[in-house]
Amino acid sequence: MAELNVDAYELGGFQTNCYIVSNPETREAIVIDPSWNAKMIKKKLDDKDLECVGIYLTHGHIDHMAAMDELKTLLGESTGAQTYASEDERDVLGNSRVNLSAMMTSVFEKVVETSVDNYLADGDVRKLLDTEMRCISVPGHTRGGMCYYFEQGHILFSGDTLFKYSVGRSDFPTGDENALLENIREKLFVLPDDTVVYPGHGDKTQIGKEKKMNPFF
Repeated sequence: MAELNVDAYELGGFQTNCYIVSNPETREAIVIDPSWNAKMIKKKLDDKDLECVGIYLTHGHIDHMAAMDELKTLLGESTGAQTYASEDERDVLGNSRVNLSAMMTSVFEKVVETSVDNYLADGDVRKLLDTEMRCISVPGHTRGGMCYYFEQGHILFSGDTLFKYSVGRSDFPTGDENALLENIREKLFVLPDDTVVYPGHGDKTQIGKEKKMNPFF
């Protein structure tokens, strides 16, 4: 089984990490958090000769999904890739005040109220890229925050839940600080210490390092 490739791109005014996760043998890929510049993301896929089989959101804030609908349209004819997010994130995606696009028009130049093709639940396992990806519900930053974990390779995409030596904000609509910290302790810190954490902003880290050095715990 091939080792997965993870390519990270800092996009948009908030330098959000957009990830292309791919299997070099099957040439299949998923995009996580298409934050900005759908044409560039599509070009990166094309340049690497990758077929996108899904677009996944860690949560519904505008700086993580501003390019989702355009990217799906660009991919539509060639791949038919569908979009995915937590079932608890419907209200965030569909409300421009809650997804913050209404207050960030100076940065993102548009107000977005959208939805996804498929909604995910805690514990769902997606079979893709010739392996499995587990969905971990982590309410706190938003009500429907979702992390994606590949046991193969011990890889976690944490969105704005867990950062290197920090955690996500909980003062936005639907946020909950107690839930955020509890979910990190009970759902993320139980993963293997060598799990590589790819966050929504900033540098990657490891679960073991965060358990020892994150000042919020």
